[in-house]
Amino acid sequence: MTQIYIDPVQSGFHDVQELSKTFANITLSRTRLQHSILNHYIPLYFPEIGAWWNSTRSAWWVNYLLRFPTPAAVTCLDLQEFIKIATPLVGRKVNKAAKLLELYTIAQQSMGLPLPEASPACHTFRLKLQRYQELNRIRQELESQAQSTLERNPDYIVLKTIPGIGPIVALTILAEGGDIRRFAHHRQFLKYCGLDLAKNQSGTFRSQEKISKRGNARLRLALYIASTVAIRQRENSFRDKFDRYTKLTPADADCKRKAMTAVMAKMARVIHGLIKSNQPYQSYFEVSPSGSIPLLGPLGPQGPRR
Repeated sequence: MTQIYIDPVQSGFHDVQELSKTFANITLSRTRLQHSILNHYIPLYFPEIGAWWNSTRSAWWVNYLLRFPTPAAVTCLDLQEFIKIATPLVGRKVNKAAKLLELYTIAQQSMGLPLPEASPACHTFRLKLQRYQELNRIRQELESQAQSTLERNPDYIVLKTIPGIGPIVALTILAEGGDIRRFAHHRQFLKYCGLDLAKNQSGTFRSQEKISKRGNARLRLALYIASTVAIRQRENSFRDKFDRYTKLTPADADCKRKAMTAVMAKMARVIHGLIKSNQPYQSYFEVSPSGSIPLLGPLGPQGPRR
């Protein structure tokens, strides 16, 4: 019984691992701070503005609250003065006049705490918002550095062609998986990811087979994120597989969970096969339930299949 150890420094994956882990830690810190802002500060000081939050990349939302942390900071100005100050803050591709008028109206009708803008409570709120901005800046810097570091990596280029895999997911897969070519068979890679089937037994008791989850948890999370994005795209083999699993019972949550696990396993097999063959992903028509494959030529409409 032997296990091959891969030194990350000698194999060239140490920098990639440090980038990935630092990005994950910064993202975790930002998420905790985001929950603190949305669940504590916003309900106290400006509850109506919470409805304008729509994504973690809403930079205008943070900039607006830094300038107007409470309704009192808005209502102390007349409408024209407010529009002049807030216009550079609310973004470009919007109807600014209607948006600013609505923001001014909700500030006049807000039920937030009547705190002056210069109060210590508002100062702490601004400190949290500034920290959130700083974490966003660090994340973008790490993302740019990861792309510049891996832009010529052949494995990174192959991973970016797979539906659902972006720069950060590809970075995580390379950091946690290392040189995937060292796995002789895709079942070994599945076991490394914790997606292999396992059964618990004790005496005469035999449990049902389920994924072992004994492998790399961060790699399994990256595959889950990639699969979630892939099945939401318009057309690819991963979405087709998910649809075939859930076709009979689309509202069954347990069936969706099993379908997602199957898509994750397929994603891992595709990653292993493409990296070993050093070929980009090519979309194709999935085999239909009847077993027939629509062909327009000897190799199909888009070249050889995988």
